[in-house]
Amino acid sequence: MSWAAANGHEGIAEVLLGRNDVNPDGADNRLRTPLSFAAEKGRGKIVRILLERNDVNPDTADEGGRTPLSWAATLEWGKRGTEKGHEGIVKMLLERNDVNPNTADRYGLTPLIWAARKGGENIVRMLLEQNVVNPDTVGEDGQTALSRAAKEGDEEVMRMLLQRDGVDPDRADRSGRTPLSFAAEAWHWSKDFGGGGMRGL
Repeated sequence: MSWAAANGHEGIAEVLLGRNDVNPDGADNRLRTPLSFAAEKGRGKIVRILLERNDVNPDTADEGGRTPLSWAATLEWGKRGTEKGHEGIVKMLLERNDVNPNTADRYGLTPLIWAARKGGENIVRMLLEQNVVNPDTVGEDGQTALSRAAKEGDEEVMRMLLQRDGVDPDRADRSGRTPLSFAAEAWHWSKDFGGGGMRGL
């Protein structure tokens, strides 16, 4: 079932879900469920099918503490064209009352921190609209969502975070680096490699 979910084989998933001897919420040895894999890969139709069932927990954490929402908030490296699928899944999960959008994994990283790093602006925006989401949560490394966005040189995400009350723009991580430090480095890197540098915030 997890294989079908991860690879987007809707027909196979539906056949398996129609059987009484298949657990739709069965976890592998890393405690990852079919919903977790489907969320990570942006398989919106399979996520919808799974969420319609009463025997699927939409907020199960794997051994690393990551929930389906955490995986959905994170685009795969080099696959920025997958935003739409992931955005739809994030929306579906946030509409549920049994999903905590502020759950941190074993490294202290929340869905917002993951999204700020590599999740796309719309996903960050959706998470910031949730009242229970703390925009200044600190991960194990001492970095916040703002620090992650600054490292990526993502100006729009930085703007969204800086407009929120409670976000400390000077918070240093465990290495003593602030968001401004990361932003300056990202600007320098972009400028040196033909990007023209970051536009002024």
